Amino acid sequence: MNESTGGAGGLLSGRVAMITGASSGIGAAAARLFAAEGAAVVLMARREEELGRIVEGIAAEGGRALAAPGDVTRSEDVRRVVTAAVDTFGQLDVAFNNAGWGTAGTDLHETEDAVFDQVMDVNVRGLWNCLRHQLPAMLVHGSGSVVNTASTAGVVATGAGAPYVAAKHAVIGMTKAAAAEYGGRGIRVNSLVVGTTRTELIEGAIAAHPHLEEFFVARQIQKRMADPDEVAQAALWLAGPRSSFVTGAALAVDGGLTAV
Repeated sequence: MNESTGGAGGLLSGRVAMITGASSGIGAAAARLFAAEGAAVVLMARREEELGRIVEGIAAEGGRALAAPGDVTRSEDVRRVVTAAVDTFGQLDVAFNNAGWGTAGTDLHETEDAVFDQVMDVNVRGLWNCLRHQLPAMLVHGSGSVVNTASTAGVVATGAGAPYVAAKHAVIGMTKAAAAEYGGRGIRVNSLVVGTTRTELIEGAIAAHPHLEEFFVARQIQKRMADPDEVAQAALWLAGPRSSFVTGAALAVDGGLTAV
């Protein structure tokens, strides 16, 4: 694990935040933003080299960060990262469960079982593993904020693969259940209904199926993809004190897709 130390004031000053899927895209943008807002960030993803570069960049800006490589589909990996967060920085206050994986352009009956299994493992079991280990760490001090990355595919059938649509519906459902169970114990749990964002996952889908770029934004009010930082800003708001009366919500950051 690589660590940098430093300090800054801001919306998350004095808090410790764990971010999954942190090696690129929305997760990397959130890592930099949360650190700039004063959080000590614990970054989890499978790609150790990429995490190390992000930690170095945060350190160069005076932030505090720990690279903790691991796979969210493995409960033991998540437990190890949560333990590292507490051992290194003393507690866990915020979790941004952002790791995800999906496919597009394949009909349900032509989708392999292995694809279904992987989509469910990363998006649903991965979130399950994270919540099971993060929530006890937050219960120790009786407060916390969890933000889970869902998708417009968690609300409507977007044209993404059927397993992904099902998995993101499950993310929103698990978010609501956790919010109801832990709200009385000081922990807020919310989700982001994310529209098409320029991440590696989306760029890969467009490279394989070029027609998808126009298709992805056709239903939106704003005819463009989001920048990862725009989603990270929404995650910051849900994670921090300015959303103190918000829990169990599915906040749309989707260019208006779910509004029309």
